[in-house]
Amino acid sequence: MRLLFLFSFLLSFSLNSTAETEADRYPESELYSKPVEVVKGVWTAIGATQPPTSENAGHNNNLSFIVSNDGVLVVNSGASSFLARALHDEIKKLTDQPVRYVVLENGQGHAMLGSNYWQKQGAKIIAHDDAITEIEKYGADEAEGMMAYNRDRGMDTTVIIPDISFSERLEIHLGGILVELIHFGSAHSAGDISVYLPKQDVIIAGDIAFHQRMLPVFPETKTLRWVETFDLFVATGAKHVIPGHGEPTDMMTVTAETKGYLTFLQDHARKLLDEDLGLEEAYEIDQSAYRHLDTFEELAKKNAGRIFQELEADSF
Repeated sequence: MRLLFLFSFLLSFSLNSTAETEADRYPESELYSKPVEVVKGVWTAIGATQPPTSENAGHNNNLSFIVSNDGVLVVNSGASSFLARALHDEIKKLTDQPVRYVVLENGQGHAMLGSNYWQKQGAKIIAHDDAITEIEKYGADEAEGMMAYNRDRGMDTTVIIPDISFSERLEIHLGGILVELIHFGSAHSAGDISVYLPKQDVIIAGDIAFHQRMLPVFPETKTLRWVETFDLFVATGAKHVIPGHGEPTDMMTVTAETKGYLTFLQDHARKLLDEDLGLEEAYEIDQSAYRHLDTFEELAKKNAGRIFQELEADSF
């Protein structure tokens, strides 16, 4: 299902005359942008907020890492072995410490397809139980989709199953840094997790939180649950938020563009249902207040339709 979503997403993007491919911010690397330090020891290489393409090498999500005096923890493996190697090259410029762990924010391709590179370097790959199930079911499809846009840049990428799994919470002590891997509940996709560093007051949100890019609602996404899960995420009170896509920000911003957007569409869908209107009217919900978000043209109508169908099914 996700592969079909990806192909339709890429097709709609290529056919949309108003869409513009973002320029590479770091042309000397396969990374879309050079890693930046968000707080001391916590870095992120911010991906393009557009769909994955050969031009951005599939780097359209945030690839983050935590540097300690006893190793490095990476969040998201990258969309290919090629991209994983590029991220590792940047890490080696900052520290001689080995990468000990690679945490996958979910089972999507840009989170997990570079895992084989990291495993060869001796790192342990960690993911939520549900993300591992997704990799087992759809990993080959994700790799095929990546190769379709990435071509030669996808070479040497093979799907591997993570070494370590967990269901709710896993603590890692990395040097003097406490790292908490947390599954708050159902959100954007199966096995979504966040990486919380309480002492540093930062949370690497993963795909539970969006702000510069419009969030996608998959056919299997349960947005009613996502809103509940989001409240648990906010309850951490973290000052610094590194989202799955886009620049680091704060809780207020991701709340407006994630929970705010979801509840906006849910409220409009409920009104349509109360008036005995249908899917065609859902597609026409006025979402102009969110037009500033990247991928608006590709996702807005699909999101409205899928949330309408979710609430329609929930009403029976």
